[in-house]
Amino acid sequence: MQISHATESSPGQPNEDLVAAGPDWAVVFDGATPAPGVSSGCIHDVPWLVRRLAAALIARLTLAGPAPLAPLLAAAIGEVRDAHADRCDLENPDSPSSTVSVVRIRDSLEYLVLCDSPILLRHPGGQLTQLTDDRISRLPGGRPYRIELVREQRNRPGGFWVASTDPDAAYHAVCGTVSLDSVTDVALFTDAVTRLADWYGYSWHDVFAQLRDAGPAGVIRVLRAAERAYPHPHAKQHDDATAVHIRV
Repeated sequence: MQISHATESSPGQPNEDLVAAGPDWAVVFDGATPAPGVSSGCIHDVPWLVRRLAAALIARLTLAGPAPLAPLLAAAIGEVRDAHADRCDLENPDSPSSTVSVVRIRDSLEYLVLCDSPILLRHPGGQLTQLTDDRISRLPGGRPYRIELVREQRNRPGGFWVASTDPDAAYHAVCGTVSLDSVTDVALFTDAVTRLADWYGYSWHDVFAQLRDAGPAGVIRVLRAAERAYPHPHAKQHDDATAVHIRV
């Protein structure tokens, strides 16, 4: 198995994404950029949450043996919550948050997707399967969402789930296992990279071909060129972008 990855911040901004990999796992986080003027009730910024959450989950992926992914993520969220419970308002609905996507390969391929950082599987015949948690894209009213709507729907039944202050969110992630015989490659992306398919006209087969030929950094280069040529009319021109490629 070979794992390669790349991440790039928005120009001039701190990177709120984080990517890490071990011998048999890879994980991607995409911190949610706070809306201007909104108080999170937390003295820490989004990169602090993402780094702490990554450290807690990576330790568990390394040491936890066969434990399922959802309980490992729940324990990591709980550890981070406890690290600032005495200094921050953890009941604030705008508290820093992050997506989480995990792949672990042992006797089978295990996956977890929490919010909108998808995983793609490539099969021996070249077919692709997209593993997504698209609940945030199904909120009422369409994008761009009102701050009040996101606040009301975050980590609520019928809304969407994200890693923040509630460990129970991990049990609402999209999880499953896939036979290793049915997979040749795996990709993990933050949602900036999905703009290539959602907005810029690339098929997922195009994206995967670029990933195999030019690697994760090559995919990000294609994204940045598209963003410069055709800025998205409803979102920021650039976003932190992360891509992972696993050859099984």
